[in-house]
Amino acid sequence: MLNSIATVSLSGTLREKLEAIAEAGFRAAEIFENDFLASDLSAQDVRLLMSDLGLANVVYQPFRDFEGLSGLDRIRAFDRAEKKFDLMQQIGTDLLLVCSTTIRDSSADPQRIADDFRELGERAGKRQLRIAYEALAWGQHINDHRQVIDIVRQVDLPSVGLVLDSFHSLSRDIPVSSIDDIDPEKIFLVQMADAPLMKMDLLQWSRHYRCMPLQGGLAVTEWVAALMRIGYKGPLSLEIFNDSFRAGFAKIIAEDGHRSLVAVRGEASQLLDQKTRIVGRPDVKLEFVEFAAAPETEPVLEKMLRGLGLKRVGRHRTRAVQLWQGAGKARIIINNDGASLAGSFSLMHGQGVCAIGVRVPDRKAAASRAVTLGIATHHETADSLNQLDIPALRAIGGSLIYLLDDETEEHLWEREFIIESASPTQVRGGIYDFDHLSSVVRPDEFLSWVLYWTTVFKLDACPVVDVIDPGGMVQSRAIENRTGALRITLGAAQGQHTLASRFERNFFGSGYQHLALATDDIFEAAERMKRASLPVLEIGQNYYDDLQARFGITKELADRLAASNILYDRAPDGGEFFQIFSRAIDRTFFFEIVQRVGTYGGYGAPNTAIRLTAQRRAGAVPEAL
Repeated sequence: MLNSIATVSLSGTLREKLEAIAEAGFRAAEIFENDFLASDLSAQDVRLLMSDLGLANVVYQPFRDFEGLSGLDRIRAFDRAEKKFDLMQQIGTDLLLVCSTTIRDSSADPQRIADDFRELGERAGKRQLRIAYEALAWGQHINDHRQVIDIVRQVDLPSVGLVLDSFHSLSRDIPVSSIDDIDPEKIFLVQMADAPLMKMDLLQWSRHYRCMPLQGGLAVTEWVAALMRIGYKGPLSLEIFNDSFRAGFAKIIAEDGHRSLVAVRGEASQLLDQKTRIVGRPDVKLEFVEFAAAPETEPVLEKMLRGLGLKRVGRHRTRAVQLWQGAGKARIIINNDGASLAGSFSLMHGQGVCAIGVRVPDRKAAASRAVTLGIATHHETADSLNQLDIPALRAIGGSLIYLLDDETEEHLWEREFIIESASPTQVRGGIYDFDHLSSVVRPDEFLSWVLYWTTVFKLDACPVVDVIDPGGMVQSRAIENRTGALRITLGAAQGQHTLASRFERNFFGSGYQHLALATDDIFEAAERMKRASLPVLEIGQNYYDDLQARFGITKELADRLAASNILYDRAPDGGEFFQIFSRAIDRTFFFEIVQRVGTYGGYGAPNTAIRLTAQRRAGAVPEAL
């Protein structure tokens, strides 16, 4: 299948859009009529530009409100079509997309509609042109691709076929199995779009909330697999209407689009047990977190880690890098080596997470998948970890993701570090693992990072949650695997006065905002933080009074929670979640300690507004440690 994208999917002028499409690796594009009409390029200019860029022009679209008319309106519709045929021959495409009419007083008679397309097809055929009929989900009479199939069969001309659009069909819950009986030769074009699952007007849903395949919740993988199963070989073209994409950078959106098509075809091939050039998504587990720390701020971070229950267990053999570890396998690296990536990261962002290490079954296979998806890799000979041939991927805010497997993990720590002491012994309230990492990204990057995590690794995106911040709204989404071995939360500020937006300004871009560490006794962990004089986020008494009313907990438990500023949540099945937050370090980063009881799988979403308000009240400023 040929990768294609409609110009309407991107921001910019028509020239800028086509250049971004070609640079992203596409070999074809759809010319959306409004983009051409607004352009200063002539049809011949567009044809030459696309040829120079190596792009095929797969369709000119859309031709609207054509069928079922009568009298003078019908004559004018065919006159319009003839003029579009002239333009198509000049602009360099042989295919015109005709979407089903939305005119209320047009005829609903299938025979009349078939007669119209037969005549249109005959006129197009005389010019060696083709017509592709598409069922709009909100079409007046034709809103189901099965209706289009019947009409195309009735017309029975080689110049008339159909367009399949994943959004128009899946948004109406039309079974994917309906594709099985279609002659693939009659499918002239397939358009792809995903969307978050929402209950709203179809037109508004389509015009504002479409997204790239695998960014939403529609069954796009099964859709593509069905096309493969029947032997469709034509273009697979993205047609995305999304307000964020229109406001974003065309280059980034085009790259995401290409990545999504490569990924969804790979997923579909695996469903069919077919060979594919891209390896499958690997299982993944968070193994270490690396902080970039300037010499003057390193003691602050060290005291924080010590107060949280971690211990320095080693120093790097040649560089200014420390290894810290909890009672379990949670390892944290503090890197203040100015010659490494952490040094340049620190100059740009200050103190913060500059890299993470994840375990995958095969590091080289995982890196190969990332490269196939267009993910940038990192090659820095001065970086110690790369001495062990550990691939690294570029990620949020210029940070890295190191890919480890059993072979590298076995030798990494002893080879790279002088181990000075054993890890802390397991005690009640100790830190035994990572729970999750929280990141803040720009709103126009939000869907890009959803796509990044869910296509590179075997991770799933949870539903979007809108979080109320005292300064505005924050869009949040968790990316996780079923085992909880890697959990990432993404947050994007919808205003300039939220804590997330202040983080962006202070951090100079997107990045990780906080790290959650897991304990088996939140109360003991809180006592340890008190003994270490670690400042924690203070929560008001009103919150704890409400807990008693909301969950029916005892006053004794509410008082214990309040005494330690611990937040609480409970799932419908009885699973419990406890969390306590440190104050911010360097106005950017803070820690969270959590305890999960039972099957609780969330992140304390009902508490987020409480936490954000408390951080605003505290000023999100560091305190002396």
